[in-house]
Amino acid sequence: MRKVVVNSTPLIALCKIGRLDILKAMYKEILIPEAVYREVTEKNDAVMTLIKKNLSWIKIENISNYADKKMYKARLHDGEVEVMILAQEKKADLVIIDDLSARKTAEYLELPLTGTLGVLIKAKTNNVIPAVMPIIREMESHGIYFSKALVERIRRLSNE
Repeated sequence: MRKVVVNSTPLIALCKIGRLDILKAMYKEILIPEAVYREVTEKNDAVMTLIKKNLSWIKIENISNYADKKMYKARLHDGEVEVMILAQEKKADLVIIDDLSARKTAEYLELPLTGTLGVLIKAKTNNVIPAVMPIIREMESHGIYFSKALVERIRRLSNE
């Protein structure tokens, strides 16, 4: 089974539209660090409820090397820091993260990387979803925004 580490933003985006199932269909199991779990369950809302309902395939992992957290703290949030460390410790096959600073750090660390929209393109390719653009529009209607340039690029890549 592939080791896939996910940050909070992709979880929140997919939970807000009730499509957390896409991650399960694509990866069977995902790993999240403790800090990400805290971020996505700190509010008593639909996101928290969905995450807690899906803990059979969402695995919460503690990082081992807390000393490494100091290196990242200047640029990244706690969850992003733990995603980087957990991905390195578990030798992750994929890291799903959207924040630009965190993505740049993941690229620097040579972690295999995609974002929420990359997951959607792959899900369409694998016939998990019929189309990408309706899901993007749904996320936008729930306050999850992407740049117009990125959405246009995704529209072209998904042939929609």
